[in-house]
Amino acid sequence: MIGALRDLGRRGLFMFDPETAHGMSIAALKSGLVPACRINADPRLRQTVAGLDFANPLGMAAGYDKNAEVPEALLKLGFGFTEIGTVTPKAQSGNPRPRIFRLVEDEGVINRLGFNNEGHEAAFRRLQPIRGKGIIGVNIGANKDSADRISDYVAGIRRFYSVARYFTANISSPNTPGLRDLQARESLAALLSAVLTARDEEAAKAGRKIPVFLKIAPDLTEEGMDDIAAEVLAHALDGLIVSNTTLSRDGLRDQVQAKEAGGLSGKPLFEKSTVVLAKMRRRVGPALPIIGVGGVSSAETALEKIKAGADLVQLYSCMVYEGPGLPGRIVAGLSKLLDRERAGSIRELRDTRLDHWASRNV
Repeated sequence: MIGALRDLGRRGLFMFDPETAHGMSIAALKSGLVPACRINADPRLRQTVAGLDFANPLGMAAGYDKNAEVPEALLKLGFGFTEIGTVTPKAQSGNPRPRIFRLVEDEGVINRLGFNNEGHEAAFRRLQPIRGKGIIGVNIGANKDSADRISDYVAGIRRFYSVARYFTANISSPNTPGLRDLQARESLAALLSAVLTARDEEAAKAGRKIPVFLKIAPDLTEEGMDDIAAEVLAHALDGLIVSNTTLSRDGLRDQVQAKEAGGLSGKPLFEKSTVVLAKMRRRVGPALPIIGVGGVSSAETALEKIKAGADLVQLYSCMVYEGPGLPGRIVAGLSKLLDRERAGSIRELRDTRLDHWASRNV
């Protein structure tokens, strides 16, 4: 019955273009039409990562709730945390439409949105009344026309310091020209130095230290991963998010939509992003927190990310195909998998398939 309702809802939304359907889903969450998920709290899923206490390891990735319109509603779907953004200092419209494309055969999505958002002030106004109600991260980026992109990230830290539970510096979107250049070692060093200096200054004033994560691309060479790992460790960053969307089109069935420019996400990203996750875990060691993203569509794929080296996982695109009940199903499914594995905590399973994934080619 649940599967039939899910399929019916998907067919209804798929009658509309993807961006319109996305807006409709936001409106449904705002209105309360989407029911809250009631799942039994499982203490085995709880863990502390980067000083934050997570009820479960599943989060909503940035990109869905760009303007902080529905973070509380998302948490009620069963997520242990959610991440708003990417948000830039100034509002910007992003790239021309159409800019989102469904690859139904592959259960993937290509987007070239280009950081469309309402800017810092709009998101801050929405977050200010709800601070402290759940773990809500703020994903910060730079305006396309910015003369100083590093300053845009610093501005994000300062503006949202009073409302963010953690920050993500997004330097890995393929849809803002030149943004991924910030992953180059010299540029990354300058970015991390500026962002963490701003964070430490705000921490001294606020009396609390907000963790900062770095979101990286899956389209990295071994040398590129070496450079990122070296700078992350040298600057004592709080964690990594692996990974953003990919420019690769390997193995896709839908060769028509595959020709569209933009970043690919969803199920086709799972393998590539998990390999990069494991390779980065190898490079940064066991202590640094990592959030695994890319192709999480089930409890099994969520757990596989953890076995490959992730502390937490995030999803977004797979909800396009699986519906708003997906997070609840994954969290409940993780408890069943822990029963099967006879694990006292999900943390026990981290890295248990690290070698399998880290040994594969990107």
